[in-house]
Amino acid sequence: MSSASSAPRPPSLWSRLVERLDHREPATALALFRIALGLSILYTLIPMMTDEVLTLLWVDIADGGFRPLSARDWLVEALGGPTLQTSWGLSVAAVLAGLLLVVGLGGRLSAALALVLMMALFSLSPGTGGGHDRLHTNGLWLLVLAPSTATLSLDARLFGAQRRFASTQAVPAWVRYVGVVQLVLVYWSTGLQKVAQEWMPWGGLSAVYYALLSPSWQRWEMGWLGHPLAYLATQVGTATTWLWESLAPVWLLAFWFRATRDRPGALRAWFNRVDVRGWWALFGVILHLVLWVTMNLGPFSPVTLSFYALLFHPDEYARAWARLRPSR
Repeated sequence: MSSASSAPRPPSLWSRLVERLDHREPATALALFRIALGLSILYTLIPMMTDEVLTLLWVDIADGGFRPLSARDWLVEALGGPTLQTSWGLSVAAVLAGLLLVVGLGGRLSAALALVLMMALFSLSPGTGGGHDRLHTNGLWLLVLAPSTATLSLDARLFGAQRRFASTQAVPAWVRYVGVVQLVLVYWSTGLQKVAQEWMPWGGLSAVYYALLSPSWQRWEMGWLGHPLAYLATQVGTATTWLWESLAPVWLLAFWFRATRDRPGALRAWFNRVDVRGWWALFGVILHLVLWVTMNLGPFSPVTLSFYALLFHPDEYARAWARLRPSR
């Protein structure tokens, strides 16, 4: 037999994909995502309940809502339709499920419960929601598929093999990968849909300026927009936001280069030296904080930022914690 025929064949693309998806890592990133998503649920529901917006939007007109509603979800139908009792009962239960996610009690069952309840609530009046509704439910589905309470949870402290709040148990990494792809798709699709001339140079790059002037989105008085430099600042914000969102797939390239940093290539080396992934994430955090402070966009920024917990490897969190905690 010749040496050529006895040489091992290189692994197929499918084999490499299976190996990559079968990779396991510490559960830190997934746990932080679970906590952030649970807090986002609380941020979404509690103000609606305390400000009586819940009754207005998610209750039929016969019980005090602003328009007729129908039971679009099986759970709403089983509970008697979009009545005041049904909507409030679902909301209270969803808040409790969100608290369970924050403290990490109940594992996948808590995530499944929150998913069913949030889907029922969002079905009551779909026209009053937005993309943040789908981000909530998509994120909760990821938590159903993964052991997100493996660490930083009461589950790990009470029932885990190590009986520690911060456990070293490993979890499948593919769930984190899917969450990152979800985040990239959100930004990329949003950028591709910004085709109005206000987003373009020939339209004066005025999209952000006009958005801040919209009374339905303003968080407070925007008289400072009358200053000449304010319009220039909004033009810069319009251009950079559109470019950043439209080039979101660069994030995936940065992740791939980081995972294959031992391979040759000038572009790969530059991406890792500059840390394109980190700078891209920093711009996103600043963007969402500015939106959160200046505009009333509901839970869009909180739920989107919760996915940012998945952008970093658990080892990076461990190194950051080691630098922050006091020396012994």
